[in-house]
Amino acid sequence: MSYVPPHLRTSVSSSVSRNSGTTRTSSATLETDQKLSSSNPHYSLLQSKNSSSFAPPSSFSNAARRTSGTLPPSRALALPEPVFQQWKPSERVFRFNPEQIEEVRLRLNVDVTVASDCPPAPAPIESFEDMCLHSSIMKDIAFHDYTRPTSIQSQAMPVALSGRDLLGCAETGSGKTAAFAIPMIQHCLAQPPVRRGDGPLALVLAPTRELAQQIEKEVKAFSRSLESFRTAIVVGGTNIAEQRSELRAGVNIVVATPGRFIDHLQQGNTFLSRISFVVLDEADRMLDMGFEPQIREVMRNLPKKHQTLLFSATMPVEIEELAQEYLTNPVQVKVGKVSSPTANVSQNLEKVSDSEKIDRLLALLVEETSHSERSGHPLPLTIVFVERKTRCDEVAEALVAQGLHAVALHGGRSQSEREAALRDFRNGSTNILVATDVASRGLDVTGVAHVVNLDLPKAMEDYVHRIGRTGRAGSTGQATSFYTDRDMFLVAHIRKAIVDVESGNSVAFATGKVARRKEREAAAAQREAKVALSKLSMTGPTSINIEDKYRYMLAPTTIKREGAADDAWND
Repeated sequence: MSYVPPHLRTSVSSSVSRNSGTTRTSSATLETDQKLSSSNPHYSLLQSKNSSSFAPPSSFSNAARRTSGTLPPSRALALPEPVFQQWKPSERVFRFNPEQIEEVRLRLNVDVTVASDCPPAPAPIESFEDMCLHSSIMKDIAFHDYTRPTSIQSQAMPVALSGRDLLGCAETGSGKTAAFAIPMIQHCLAQPPVRRGDGPLALVLAPTRELAQQIEKEVKAFSRSLESFRTAIVVGGTNIAEQRSELRAGVNIVVATPGRFIDHLQQGNTFLSRISFVVLDEADRMLDMGFEPQIREVMRNLPKKHQTLLFSATMPVEIEELAQEYLTNPVQVKVGKVSSPTANVSQNLEKVSDSEKIDRLLALLVEETSHSERSGHPLPLTIVFVERKTRCDEVAEALVAQGLHAVALHGGRSQSEREAALRDFRNGSTNILVATDVASRGLDVTGVAHVVNLDLPKAMEDYVHRIGRTGRAGSTGQATSFYTDRDMFLVAHIRKAIVDVESGNSVAFATGKVARRKEREAAAAQREAKVALSKLSMTGPTSINIEDKYRYMLAPTTIKREGAADDAWND
């Protein structure tokens, strides 16, 4: 099935149905497109931006042939049926009884939910040998010295290998990329070979270039022994012509950001017709960035037979709706306290005025550098998060002027500059990375010991992802956050979360649209506090401590019903 852009569907579907009777677009789909277009300016822009690159609807088939050079259109090829192998774990695991399975899940801190009318989920597996993986994959696992699966891998991989849809939730740094990369490679190896002009066999969608690059790196790590196995990364900011050539030559797996992938579909550079394995990674972040129309566009044009894995660090209502619509009887796997500050990170909050922040940061990092030099150890890798691109450059320049090795990473830099910054940071030639939230998700750098929030984010979920850059894979880390009076609503939540983590209580907070509403309410409360302070300053010396306004939130509270976003705020 070739991808037909939304703005051509009405005329193309009638033209194609007259000629072949094989391609039809339902009125429901068209109505959905119209709603998306009217409600989302980015979606309308996406349509209009690409409309000029298309031939008139009556000649769409010929245009597709012309734009693909010598390649025949995908729909002209006899497409092989996808293969979903009957997978079984080792005989030892296969003989586990329900009590043994539950015991392993308790030990791994894994919670598994399946609909009552569905078969039980496969048992968790605590060794790669028991997963009965392809010999080449096992060779690459051994090459990279992976000894045993993490908790999310132990449970998510058997679910994916068994061919079932998966809704996975795990805290940052838990190893979820390998949890879908390994089953995806195994699935691709069972398919008929990819031919020139075919679309990919598997697709991974991710919100940012950095996360997509990290995923592709992981996929290549587990497929390095496979000579004819090809992957492609399709993201903005890089040469689209090179991506086009790679896609048309035929690849097994595409890792992409939604916008650029839609561009290639609309230009006829790749097709959805052979995709039978789909991963939506950091789905909550993709929705938050406005990619919902592109995700839905891809999902509703996939072949009927496909397997979908959706991974999300938080579970807002929008994710639940997306899973309900596009996943079939999914197995939900949740590891640990999803989206809570990890107990491996020591968190410190410091109240500092805006004008003092950079001086305080310089003093903190210079002190750490001196301590490292006295102890004979290099300065540990540190990430400094700031709010704006311009501030990112300003802070990096101030650190360099102080004799520190720092580099800036933000969306205003070119792709080559961003890659160079990450490369220098990973290899240790630069030990301080000053970044906007572009680095808060998907940035997996070994050895990050300290995260500094020079500017706090607006939402708790963003705070969790930022500090999750340290304390990964069982190691310990440190997080220092500077705050002002305007951050008090978030600071109260951070303090409560720290208390909950230390006491072993469940942590929950609003996410998605609910979180955005809470942010607006917090901003309104802050304005009210400022007005009250202004009035009091005019009537007398009495003052109000803004911190007292949110002190009620610090009372220890155990949240028993996770997922009830509004309840989680205790207001």
